[in-house]
Amino acid sequence: MNDTPPLIHIVDDEAALRTALSRLLTASGYRVASYESAAQFLDRPGNEEPGCILLDVNMPGLSGLQLQEHLGKIRSRLPIIFLTGHGDITMSVRAIKAGAENFLAKPVAQTDLIDAIQCALQRYHATHAEHAQQDALQRRFALLTAREKEVFALLIQGLLNKQIAHELGNTERTVKAHRHSIMEKMEAKSLAELVALASRAGWLPAPAVSD
Repeated sequence: MNDTPPLIHIVDDEAALRTALSRLLTASGYRVASYESAAQFLDRPGNEEPGCILLDVNMPGLSGLQLQEHLGKIRSRLPIIFLTGHGDITMSVRAIKAGAENFLAKPVAQTDLIDAIQCALQRYHATHAEHAQQDALQRRFALLTAREKEVFALLIQGLLNKQIAHELGNTERTVKAHRHSIMEKMEAKSLAELVALASRAGWLPAPAVSD
């Protein structure tokens, strides 16, 4: 079990605010890294530890919203809590729609900030667990041969062994062998579990749309 405290990134051009927040969060048991600009944050080492970002909206150079957009493109998993003294409803709606965890106006109350950070960390761990599951499924799927992937695609559509054999020009015995191998490699104990894994990974075909 990793007992290292989460790392909170403070990105704000106000030195006094960075210092005050750093002291508060350190006293609350968190590790803190502070940056005076979005560019400085992007120059940090690339390893992403559990944590979140406290991000100012209006900064010289790259703004907080622009940094959020960039982090979305590179699929950063760090939740963002916006802090601003100049925010408005339009800006906050835009930030939340783009995936921000919260949008707090300066000066923010200590309890509100800590509550927001705890929610952001819960989101980080949930997202991390989901991505870990997806990565594991992709690794299992990569073990399948090309023919097994074809059988897999037909299995999760609900086709029977004899139907798959007809579709692929194989014998039913061969399809059964492929099916057994697929179940082992995908670590599924039943067809229902295999379909559930496919659903979780987004591999199920889209339902037909009737006129």
